[in-house]
Amino acid sequence: MDDIDHRQLGNTLDLFHQQDEGPGMVFWHPRGWELYRVVEDYVRRRMRGAGFREIRTPQLLARSLWERSGHWDKFQAHMYALDQAEENRPYCLKPMSCPCHIQIFKQKIRSYRDLPLRYSEFGACHRDEPSGSLEGLKRTRAFTQDDAHVFCTEDQVEQEVGRFCELLRAVYIDFGFSKFEVCLSTRPESRAGDELAWDRAETALAQAASAAGLDYEVHPGEGAFYGPKLEFHLTDSRGRSWQCGTIQLDFVLPERLDAIFVNLDNQRIRPVMIHHAVLGSMERFIAILLEHHEGWLPFWLAPDQVTVATVSQASDAYGRRVMALLEHAGVRAVFDDRSERLERKVVDARELRIPVFVTVGARDERDGTVSLRMRDGTQGTVLLEEGVERLGGMGKGAGVVGLGCCRV
Repeated sequence: MDDIDHRQLGNTLDLFHQQDEGPGMVFWHPRGWELYRVVEDYVRRRMRGAGFREIRTPQLLARSLWERSGHWDKFQAHMYALDQAEENRPYCLKPMSCPCHIQIFKQKIRSYRDLPLRYSEFGACHRDEPSGSLEGLKRTRAFTQDDAHVFCTEDQVEQEVGRFCELLRAVYIDFGFSKFEVCLSTRPESRAGDELAWDRAETALAQAASAAGLDYEVHPGEGAFYGPKLEFHLTDSRGRSWQCGTIQLDFVLPERLDAIFVNLDNQRIRPVMIHHAVLGSMERFIAILLEHHEGWLPFWLAPDQVTVATVSQASDAYGRRVMALLEHAGVRAVFDDRSERLERKVVDARELRIPVFVTVGARDERDGTVSLRMRDGTQGTVLLEEGVERLGGMGKGAGVVGLGCCRV
């Protein structure tokens, strides 16, 4: 399906929609929000396993913070600003979370023993993108970043970048992306910080990338205004390249926002700040996933993993028992007890890209079995407990088991 588009899939699979009253915004339907939460929960587990502590920061903050950080000068045309009449104070919806994470870092005196300190957040961001650039989930005005920041010393940079590169590789493989390319983007023409700081940052990031075994191309002038960055470009099933993950090395914002730690000699030192994102925008990554898999998401990702369909109303009670066992096993199942022909139910389940179709009839109830039909067309009848165990195993852990392990 060369012309498949995630917006078409969003409609066909009943995942999300957009409308004129919320340009660049997303209305997530139950199946779409289930997919979103599966992706979010997976990333949350991965980040926790990598030593990050999840935090939450405000969406609306005084403009003065963005002025001090430099974001207002750089991005004000794309920031949503409003005046608070009662306080006579301007505010902005946050376009990113990095200044907020520094505020948490600054809430107490940090020692060198506390470093590296790792924060992660599913940061709700808003950017006033031009209407002509909006493109479904790929370019929105309201989105969520899987944002993360590490506060560390300069001699910890190489290890932290290496740790994150390992995480990126594992995550992309789990989502079905075996290939990616890396770019090192260096100082832009419009930037903050002095040249010495940029020299140190670019040298440190290049050395860390090489130590992590990355082959990269240098893209001069395309770094962030506060530091150089590594960009990870995924290759999808149609050979298209998508920039998703980033690692940015920042000596500037800790200086501008007065972040310090106390070193071994009791001196007040600026930490290095490493900005991380594995997926980038959650919405955009889900769009890429949908198109990459043409809507047929891996079993562990599918919003509805199993359809349980009755042959007739006489099997409704047994069908509900099957549903209860599947739900107890952690399988996301839907119950189709409509008074439709079984062939119609199969077609409707395939239309929604539900990977496994379970049929229950009078014979199944008598024998304590279920009939399984897999996405690839393989079919078979197994004992109910065996079927539940297999399907429950298929849903545990990304990238561990695929549909093939449940052939019957």
